[in-house]
Amino acid sequence: MALPRLKRLLFAAVLALVLTVVFVFRANFNPTVEAKTAEVHKAAEKGDADAQYNVGVMYLEGTGVAKDDQLALAWTRKAAEQGHASAQNNLGVMFAMGEVVPKDDQQAVVWYRKAAEQGLARAQFHLGGMYANGAGVPEDDQQAVLWYRKAAEQGHISTQLILGVMYEHGVHVPKDDQQAVLWYRKAAGQGDDRGQGQLGRMYETGTGVKKDIQQALVWYRKAAAQGNAGAQASLGEMYENGAGVEKDDRQALAWYRKAAEQEDERAQYKLGLRYEYGTGVEKDEQQAVVWYRKAAEQGYAHAQYNLGVMYDNGTGVAKDTKQAVAWYRKAAEQGLPRAQYNLGVMYQNGAGVPKDAKQELAWYRKAAEQGHADAQFKLGVAYAKGTGVATDDQQAYFWWLLASAQGDRDAAKNRNYVAGLLTPEQRAAVQAKARDWKPKR
Repeated sequence: MALPRLKRLLFAAVLALVLTVVFVFRANFNPTVEAKTAEVHKAAEKGDADAQYNVGVMYLEGTGVAKDDQLALAWTRKAAEQGHASAQNNLGVMFAMGEVVPKDDQQAVVWYRKAAEQGLARAQFHLGGMYANGAGVPEDDQQAVLWYRKAAEQGHISTQLILGVMYEHGVHVPKDDQQAVLWYRKAAGQGDDRGQGQLGRMYETGTGVKKDIQQALVWYRKAAAQGNAGAQASLGEMYENGAGVEKDDRQALAWYRKAAEQEDERAQYKLGLRYEYGTGVEKDEQQAVVWYRKAAEQGYAHAQYNLGVMYDNGTGVAKDTKQAVAWYRKAAEQGLPRAQYNLGVMYQNGAGVPKDAKQELAWYRKAAEQGHADAQFKLGVAYAKGTGVATDDQQAYFWWLLASAQGDRDAAKNRNYVAGLLTPEQRAAVQAKARDWKPKR
């Protein structure tokens, strides 16, 4: 995954967590009777910072009083100006979100910093996010990590998870899988289902820790029991593949369904496969299309490709080559080689799109460069015949060499034929190039 996209994902996670701040307010104050509400108001009017903070929450939430954002702002500011850390943090949230007041990231940073310097973990978390994303301050990896670590070391679960992601993918910090495991484990140890799911994945793949399928199962089960869709999908795969458990198609189906019903795109795709082929469930191609579509509409490339195939073949849905092209293209643009190959075929045959030799060649090349044998064969044919490109026997020989190395018999025949058209020196040069070639990823 590209670094900028990871940064955007982290920022999105931070914003999503900011949006939950009102639930933190509720934990701090939850008046249940009118007498309590009046009592807090009186204390606030006398200058009690805790009461002012709580009145701000009351007006923000509409708890015991009519909801009023401006009064929420006024009381929160009074408490914040007296040095109340939670009020300072909440005022920062208001400026960052731009709902109660006009959005002002610099003001958000000012108030987050005041609270963070008092040791408030969630303010440290927010301040780290501002530095990580250059919001209200210049982007600064060291400052981001410093504040994230302060929050995480206080047990702030969301920050522990973010540090895990940062270390696993090398965002803002040098990549360090062992550090990633450490932070995921801290979150998991607090019972957080996201941390448990991430820790299960690290054990399953042997990333940052010795591979241990049984430990993976332990953590996946803990997360799945809390309703974590990703962990449920992973359990489905464990049962599908017989990894650490006896292979069980019905159990796989059950876990995939739980996750799919929570909109997990991987599980929706897997459920589609099971309906298409009748694995653990009665074969139902229309249901396969339903689940492929759900995953495809969430951007899951493999589901987009399969949905394209269903439209291409008229399986479970009326045949529609234009729809097939549309779904192949979505998957192809995400870099899926078999979708790129199929899109090339559609351009070659004029199915769902006008025939276009240049587009045909472009998509075959994308797939071929990732190691798709059929695309390599087609690319060799294009160079041999001069279809969409100048005739070039050395290029044809090169692509047929690669395809034949993957067992393509037609490519082997063509390779042997075109080899006779080249000089020994040309053949040797192309063979050396093929030996050094690595597929793009």
